[in-house]
Amino acid sequence: MHRRHFLIAGAAGCAISPALGWASGSKSVRIGQSASLTGTQTQYGKDVNLGLNAAFTAANKAEGANGLNFELLALDDGGVKERVVSNAKSLIDVGATALVGFTSGIGAQDCMPLTLEHQISMIGTASGNMGIRAGSPPPGTAHVRAGYDIEYKQMIAYLKTFGFNKVGYVYLQDTSKINLATMTTVMDSAGIKPPIALGVDRNAKDIDSAAKQLLAAKLDCVVFTTNAAPVLAIMKQMNDGGFPGMFFASSLAGQDLINGVPAVGRSVVMSLVVPRPTALGVGVVSQCTRDVAAINASAKMGVTVLEGYIAGRVTVEAARQAAQRGGEVSRQRLRDALANLKVDLGGYRVAYEGGASQGSQYVELVVVDRFGRIAG
Repeated sequence: MHRRHFLIAGAAGCAISPALGWASGSKSVRIGQSASLTGTQTQYGKDVNLGLNAAFTAANKAEGANGLNFELLALDDGGVKERVVSNAKSLIDVGATALVGFTSGIGAQDCMPLTLEHQISMIGTASGNMGIRAGSPPPGTAHVRAGYDIEYKQMIAYLKTFGFNKVGYVYLQDTSKINLATMTTVMDSAGIKPPIALGVDRNAKDIDSAAKQLLAAKLDCVVFTTNAAPVLAIMKQMNDGGFPGMFFASSLAGQDLINGVPAVGRSVVMSLVVPRPTALGVGVVSQCTRDVAAINASAKMGVTVLEGYIAGRVTVEAARQAAQRGGEVSRQRLRDALANLKVDLGGYRVAYEGGASQGSQYVELVVVDRFGRIAG
């Protein structure tokens, strides 16, 4: 009988013993995750973790007693990049087969020298951060969701259909500079010179000043690449200040933005990198809904849960292909399987052919109305 082992360790960066971390067995696939399980992005981290758990629990059930046994060890990083790196080191040291579903893009970026040194795969980081996509990522780097470059192109093309030229841009101060450079390039190609671009704190500190500057610029719209807290805080203040324009947010804001919109009472255009969680006619959405309910009947389905689930499913498919080659699913065999992986998860296709590290190009722009409903 499999030992179904899904552990969340609360002390980020703590020393982990192999006995605590994993079950034994040649068919164990040991997955390590660093996620923001505390801090301002707690729900984001927990949602990705829930999606991973749902995918691996379903896979273990399907594999049966004699098949692969997926184990997940998640460490809390509180959204602090230094803790992400510390967690990655700990997970590698205790024998993780792969690192999956990290929730800090800048943290994952700082982990890339480690993944190269230890030849371990990093799969499905829940971020569009261009810093982990630029240049030649280490072997085994497998981005599942689309990057910000694809999101930005769709958002800017869409806002241009309204004739908007006075576009304000808000981004996180502590993230990769290449994200700002990517947005600037996309705007330049569309003939847009943003009159104001502001870096803000992810914890929504000192938002008053940012909101006042954006209001004073008399913009047509504001585009955000931040987590939900700054988006919601700035939207509220600008709405209270009578801002007549539109708001656009990247996928980084996640389900937290959708859940928080009703309290602000203002709609926002948002880019999704997974199908709508209400689209039960899409195979991967309906399967995720069932698998999440199987482990937590009270859990709420959302875009961030689905993103974690899809990353988990990609990991499962790669591990199964690695196992077909015989022997245990080692780091090397998993990397080799990922290099040629091509899979349709049910309306969501992922392919890493030709040495590509980007698996999906899926982006959909939706309107989240003032009641928090996804439309348009």
